[in-house]
Amino acid sequence: MRLGIFSDVHANYEALSAVFEAYRQSQIDLYYCLGDTVGYGGSPNECADMVREVASQTILGNHDAAVAGRMDYSYYYEAARHALDVHASMLTAENLAWLQSLPYEARLDEFNVLLCHGSPAHLEEFEYIFAPEQARECLPIFEKLGHITLIGHSHLCRVFEMTPSSVDELPAETFILAPDKKYIVSVGSVGQPRDFDNRASFTIFDTTTKQFEFRRVEYDIELAADKVLRARLERNFAHRLFIGV
Repeated sequence: MRLGIFSDVHANYEALSAVFEAYRQSQIDLYYCLGDTVGYGGSPNECADMVREVASQTILGNHDAAVAGRMDYSYYYEAARHALDVHASMLTAENLAWLQSLPYEARLDEFNVLLCHGSPAHLEEFEYIFAPEQARECLPIFEKLGHITLIGHSHLCRVFEMTPSSVDELPAETFILAPDKKYIVSVGSVGQPRDFDNRASFTIFDTTTKQFEFRRVEYDIELAADKVLRARLERNFAHRLFIGV
């Protein structure tokens, strides 16, 4: 089976559309979204509709949880809080109910894959993993991890290869899973990459060959940015799309 795994759409319909078009050329069997369908962007309903239609399973992200009333986001900075409030007012009842129903994690036992938004060590706290020392915090739950554990949240592409006592960071490029190791992989962001590459990020995992691929695709950034401005959200949410941070 070929799994299409993506994360952090952040209401960027243009990026999501480009990713799904690229996926359609890649013979994907099942799709999985690792959360944060909403927040920051100008098209929360359009993105929620598309993810709901295509993804076999979607995980709860922190922005999803905030919009759905499932977490306190009073400590977020003002512009982010404003975007969440705007999205909560824009979402249809169906999309809001969908966000309220999403799980913190999903285990695909047939593929030995674990899906979550942030660190699997503290699911409801949405902690980041973008460095080896953060991945090491998952060593106490090594047995719980999948052969590959797929996460989002940081908007960065990262690969951490693990044994019960060690963590090594690998290049974020196509690789084959070793049978005697486990992996935590951060899949990057569809709608708001933060690695200075403004192309939308998405990934593919072949459960037969155990090959994992990172891919990027260009999209209409100008239109996505214009929608942010028309929604009267923070101007920087539009500007950062062009520079990929």
